Amino acid sequence: MGIEGIQDKYVNPYTDFGFKLLFGTAMNKELLISFLNALLFKEEVIKDVTYLNAEHLGTQEYDRRAVFDVYCENEKGEKFLVEMQRGEQQFFKDRSVFYSTFPIREQGKRGEWDYELKAVYVVGILNFSFDNSDEEYFHHEVKLVDLYTHKVFYDKLTFVYLEMPKFNKSEDELESMFDKWLFVLRNLASLLERPRALQNRVFDRLFETAEIAKFTKTELSEYWDSLKNFRDWYSVISTAEKKGREEGEKKKAMEVARYLKSSATSIELIVGATGLSKEEIEIL
Repeated sequence: MGIEGIQDKYVNPYTDFGFKLLFGTAMNKELLISFLNALLFKEEVIKDVTYLNAEHLGTQEYDRRAVFDVYCENEKGEKFLVEMQRGEQQFFKDRSVFYSTFPIREQGKRGEWDYELKAVYVVGILNFSFDNSDEEYFHHEVKLVDLYTHKVFYDKLTFVYLEMPKFNKSEDELESMFDKWLFVLRNLASLLERPRALQNRVFDRLFETAEIAKFTKTELSEYWDSLKNFRDWYSVISTAEKKGREEGEKKKAMEVARYLKSSATSIELIVGATGLSKEEIEIL
């Protein structure tokens, strides 16, 4: 297929193809290194990464298969598991904990071993919000904590969740590399030009890699399939959410109508107050 089927200038990082193009290939590992440093350390702590097998099986033949978006280790042997989670799952926290067991267990050694482990980081980039109690709290960093002392009990296992819909900084508000990376992830597919705030070597590489016009025919075909799957999925999720809201509103309207009817309110007034039809109200 031709590029006429895709109107965006830059790749959508929420697609499987886009995310792995930017973060999951050895030729672009400097992008992953920069992102992880900005997210976890705020400085150039990670110097290099090696990509590891992203597909794992449990210890038993019947165990669930785990396929990670990006799985790598740095020069110190610390493990990094990065997931783009496009939609809310009922047990997404359970999934994160389950996934963390693989880079932990595979550190086990045969023979004598003192159980010393390298740090494991699980990063979830979420295209949804799971905590609606605070509209500005989007960067969650979770460790094992002693509930009595409120001190970190074990600092080698870290879960990081980024609720991307809550990140709404404009280009003029970007200060740190962390801000800039989140801005890119949130807005890349809708950008027509490269923002002035993103002028450095790492983002030179990113925008060069992300430009759809430079894709080969094979890459373009793969991206189109990935983008179509993402759009189809997004349409299904949006429809389900809209239906849920409508059903919730309808239920609330019927509860109000039932109360008004029990108070001898006229049908006409109830119709005006709830938006329900006369027939719906009469059968309550």
